[in-house]
Amino acid sequence: MKKIECIIMDWAGTAVDYGCFAPVAAFIESFKAIGTPVTAAETRAHMGLTKIEEIRALFNIDRIKNEFEAKYGRPYNEDDVQARYAEFQRVLFASLEDYTTPIPGVAETIAALRAQGIKVGSTTGYTRAMMDVVLPAAAARGYIVDNCVTPDGLPAGRPAPYMIYRNMTELAVPSVDCVLKFGDTIADIKEGVNAKVWTVGVVLGSNELGLTQEEVNALPATELAARKQDVRDRMLAAGAHYVVDSIEELPAVIEEINNFKIPRI
Repeated sequence: MKKIECIIMDWAGTAVDYGCFAPVAAFIESFKAIGTPVTAAETRAHMGLTKIEEIRALFNIDRIKNEFEAKYGRPYNEDDVQARYAEFQRVLFASLEDYTTPIPGVAETIAALRAQGIKVGSTTGYTRAMMDVVLPAAAARGYIVDNCVTPDGLPAGRPAPYMIYRNMTELAVPSVDCVLKFGDTIADIKEGVNAKVWTVGVVLGSNELGLTQEEVNALPATELAARKQDVRDRMLAAGAHYVVDSIEELPAVIEEINNFKIPRI
């Protein structure tokens, strides 16, 4: 059985921005500006897509679609999509650097895996211009990857597999059997499944859990366990091979994969 040579990390909610709040806030502000507000839950349901595709997905929610038509007397169109995307970017760029602190355990775990010779790629729903803000800010805070692929110039972003394949090409990784995708959204899981790589979901700090560290710490143990189990169940249903609470469990998962005696299905 081939061993893991490369991990492909997501960014917001997986590596940085505990709870994945930067894009959520920007989507909410963008739609609030035209009087058709979206909720945090609605934005989180589509997180992991390219940001323009998430704008389209939000407009296509029946409630939003109907509210827009009632307010403006016509269906939304591509001009409306582009206008909300422009506003989303304006809000996001104004605060993006503030959401680049590594999630606890990420920098240390990635450094330990890299020391074992494992390459570290990454994919994201952010554009290259957005990552031009995130990459140096995260590096200054101790988190560095070997490669970052954005959806720009590719046939599609998540859940399509192209960003993973671009990472494999640029990092010279010869087989999907040697690759592990690690992410915090259902779109991340589907990206890994579609690329036919090992796929691992993470719960704490994730978009799917949608809580700050303070909220996690304040929740009664039984309620936190129930919420974590819900995320775990949804990720496994989407095709994840493993789901972990935190990235600190990832080395043990990689060791288990490396010791498998039979191919995965």
